[in-house]
Parts: sequence; structure tokens; C-alpha cells
Amino acid sequence: MGSSEDPFGTLMPFTRTLGITCERYEPGEVRARLPWAAGLCTSGGVLHGGAIMALADSAGGACAYLNLPDGAKGTTTVESKTNFLRGARSGYVEAAARPLHSGRTLIVVETEVSDDQGKLVAKVTQSQLVLS
Repeated sequence: MGSSEDPFGTLMPFTRTLGITCERYEPGEVRARLPWAAGLCTSGGVLHGGAIMALADSAGGACAYLNLPDGAKGTTTVESKTNFLRGARSGYVEAAARPLHSGRTLIVVETEVSDDQGKLVAKVTQSQLVLS
């Protein structure tokens, strides 16, 4: 998906600030990528957990949006749980968000964040409130 086709930049301007790009945008799976950058790191060159959480929240929110029930206007994150499993010190991290539950009032999304070697960096489960 080219930058002119990137729905994240239009729907979530904050993703442009971080450099997040959308790789896949379908109801069954949303993939987003965040390149490693020194300005997004903690000491030792490790990508900051907040940057990883922003990536996962963006992908999860987009996935929830694509799974909205008829008549709904949007979603908002009401709960998010992150387990960090390893640090990322180079390359990029990629989030793959998939719906676990799509209801009338709540959508639950599970997101796996992996590094450019395919190793799991974080696992995120979030609940998105459906807005009418």
C-alpha cells in the first residue's frame, strides 16, 4: 500500500508524526509498521514502549473501525493491556491486529507486534467502545 493510499495518515494524523505506515487494511487483519528511529528510543537505543503501544493502538483502532456494526460512527479505546516480550533496537516493528469479538457495543482486538526478524516484541489486547 503506497503512501498516497495509506488510510492511517488520513484517519489518524498522529501516525504520520511517528512514521507509522499501513501495510494491510482489511476487516480480518490490519498491519501497520513503525521504523526504528533514535528519536523514538529510550536509553540504549531501545524503541520506547509508548511508541510500540501507539503502533498497536493505531492498528487495533483501525481494525475495530473496519468491524463496526451498521449505523455506528466510530470507536474509542477503553482498555488496553500490553505484554512486552523483547526490545527492538533496529529495523522496524510491525503490528498485526485481528478482531477477537465484534459486538454492538464493544469490539475486542488482539495485536501482535513483531520485529523485522519476525520475533514477537509485544502482545496487546484492547477493548474498543462502539460509538453511535
